Amino acid sequence: MDWNDVRHFLALARLGSVRAAGASLGVSHSTVARRVDALETELGVRLFDRHRDGYLLTDAGRDMLPRAERIEQEMAALERGLAGRDERLEGRVRITLCDPWVSSLLVPELAALADRHPGLEIELGIDSRKLDLSKREADIAVRALAKDASPAEHLLGRRLVPLWMASYVAVAHGARRDPEIEGSDPRWAGFGDPRMMKMMVETSSYPDLPVWGAFGTLTCMVQAAHAGVGLAMLPTYVGDPDPALRRLTEPDLRHMADLWLLSHPDLRDTARLQLARETIAEALRRRDPLFQGQAPDWTEPAPERPADAPIGSPASPVGSEEGSQTTDGHDRQL
Repeated sequence: MDWNDVRHFLALARLGSVRAAGASLGVSHSTVARRVDALETELGVRLFDRHRDGYLLTDAGRDMLPRAERIEQEMAALERGLAGRDERLEGRVRITLCDPWVSSLLVPELAALADRHPGLEIELGIDSRKLDLSKREADIAVRALAKDASPAEHLLGRRLVPLWMASYVAVAHGARRDPEIEGSDPRWAGFGDPRMMKMMVETSSYPDLPVWGAFGTLTCMVQAAHAGVGLAMLPTYVGDPDPALRRLTEPDLRHMADLWLLSHPDLRDTARLQLARETIAEALRRRDPLFQGQAPDWTEPAPERPADAPIGSPASPVGSEEGSQTTDGHDRQL
């Protein structure tokens, strides 16, 4: 049995569409259909019923699914184990970030890293989904977690910087929306979680203002603020550098979350990933005042790092790859 055929079976079983399965695997939908047909022919059994609305598992397919998932787990563990012994500073580094503002901070740093080590290839994406690091859907994840939360226990986690929020109004719409301006018509722009929004408004300096709409992503919230929809509660690393926004007279600074660096412990000693983790940690921790709402200027250039600087010895120390603390920049398995 060809493992690649099993991979295609799993993708189709989970997504129910050859197009969606192909997109998840980076192949054409016809390749998915061909691989699944080949697997059914080899096994002599039909694994899917084909319908106009998609593919549904047969009884045989449902019986095969947990066994195929166990094979997937073993293959992923084998791949991680081999990758974890790789001491070369070359190869692909797959990084997933939580939003485009964090990306804007890290892309120049990662580009400089690749310039110093031409054998590295950086693959960067922005995705709020919980990608499965055990299956190598990404090598490194940067995620925002509520300040009292911790990542999954099977991951290697490093708390990087605290995330503070403040309240903002669009400069162009201040006369209409600023609650401190007489004759204005202020209101809050709502975000996706209505219970959290209610709590945030009630504990703000402007608890009596109405909430209008619901904007489910950080990007949408910023766009709504720019358009004058209402006042916006935003992370300071998003709102402070934006010339189109200004803090309210009572900005209500609050520590709401922390930014974490996550990876799989099997890849702790992979040289290229270790170097990438240190680069990310150094870049974000150096901008700690921005994330805490204390930095009016976030454009200060990064200090040069010597081309021959060893792994684990960044220009400004952010901790090592060993240890068990999370508050001083060290990784630990959670």
